[in-house]
Amino acid sequence: MYVATFLCDPLEPILSDKLISKYYTQLGGKALVWLNGGIAADVKIPAMPIELKKIWSELQTKKIDLVVQREKNRKKKILIADLDSTVIKQESLDELADEVGFGNQVRQITKEAMEGDLEFEEALRRRVEYLKGVSVDTIKKVIDERIFLSAGAKTLISTLKKHNVYTALISGGFTHFSSEIASKLGFDEYHSNELIHKNKKLTGTVKHPILGKDGKVGIMRALSKKFKLSTDQFIAVGDGANDIGMLQLAGSGIAIHAKKIVQSKAKIVINYSDLSALLYLQGYHSASFTD
Repeated sequence: MYVATFLCDPLEPILSDKLISKYYTQLGGKALVWLNGGIAADVKIPAMPIELKKIWSELQTKKIDLVVQREKNRKKKILIADLDSTVIKQESLDELADEVGFGNQVRQITKEAMEGDLEFEEALRRRVEYLKGVSVDTIKKVIDERIFLSAGAKTLISTLKKHNVYTALISGGFTHFSSEIASKLGFDEYHSNELIHKNKKLTGTVKHPILGKDGKVGIMRALSKKFKLSTDQFIAVGDGANDIGMLQLAGSGIAIHAKKIVQSKAKIVINYSDLSALLYLQGYHSASFTD
């Protein structure tokens, strides 16, 4: 048995019985279960739809996400999450560079890297060079004034923790940011790169080895071994090219508000819902959510 999950932006609850009824018939629906009125619904279906891409594309024009997956084992044991433009709204390195006057230069390099046009490690080194001489105290200022959690992030982590799901934040960004966000949200662990500093000034360099695409996959495999769980029991979420490996390895790999290259390679694509989509996709009802 399969399940087709319909999702939309929680701030614009546009789903209805009438809207879903058309697709219910097309998909050969057997049962409709509302996970949150107007926002998320499951339709139980007997098989993977032949015209899924056509239906998905039509729903995208209505600002509705559709995900079809096997119903069995949809609830996962471990969450792996990217940080920048995923758990937080911003690219933390871009914000730091902007604070010290190099925002435009660094944003362009970030864009190329996240779209897969520039190798991640090289992009990271080039961006960090702009930070040479910046006071470490500036990072705290950026965190306090420029960094904001993505919609649904708090609910996602709190709810999964309540249901004993292990959570790991794996970022190609930096420990100054990831440690703060991981602590704030209650992640069980975090991994990221480390900015090198001396006498409270950044040196414009990053500690090696650099955590990029392969590093994220490596950490996932280590967690799989540690907990004696197949990576099929993982749910992963990210938006950039350096997330592709972990999204493909996870049982549920979700490209959320992601770059085109990531969407083309991910198992699941979410363009309109927020991070609470990761709960609905596992079958959690909004009544079981917690902040």
